[in-house]
Amino acid sequence: MSQAILNHVTQSLLRKVPDIRAGQTVKVFQKIKEGEKERTQIFEGLIIKISSGHNISKTFTVRKLVDGIGVEKIFPLHSPIIAKIQIMKVGKVRSAKLYYMRDLSGKSARLRETMFESTPEGKEVQAAEEVEEKEEVEEVVEEPKEEIVAEVASEEVAEPANEEPKEEKAAE
Repeated sequence: MSQAILNHVTQSLLRKVPDIRAGQTVKVFQKIKEGEKERTQIFEGLIIKISSGHNISKTFTVRKLVDGIGVEKIFPLHSPIIAKIQIMKVGKVRSAKLYYMRDLSGKSARLRETMFESTPEGKEVQAAEEVEEKEEVEEVVEEPKEEIVAEVASEEVAEPANEEPKEEKAAE
């Protein structure tokens, strides 16, 4: 019976969060209380780790560089302190824990980016648009070939006529 109550409480505390993974660059909007005032602080960085906790105990670690010094923050995923998590970029990675990023700096610390769209439906729409654009590009490339050949032929005829007066000016 106590397990059922515990599950009910944890289910009520779970929040809807985006599907985050290691290698993504995110902005974490964190609520900060200072006295009676409340403000939102943004922490933008690379997710280097997502803990293997379950439900309410799941955390993620975000790393960013501040004046050349690495700063890491661990956020509880379902915390009420987090106002919003916004995914900025998606990096292509093959491991779940990116601890090697701690040793890298400069250009070597960059990850290869993959295409990112906020919803799966958006990806399908985007892919269909790309196919249409490619077909249009192929059609456009085929048509101007003849026009380009005609323009090049007319330019070749025009150039020798322009060169002769230059030689006459040089002879004078």
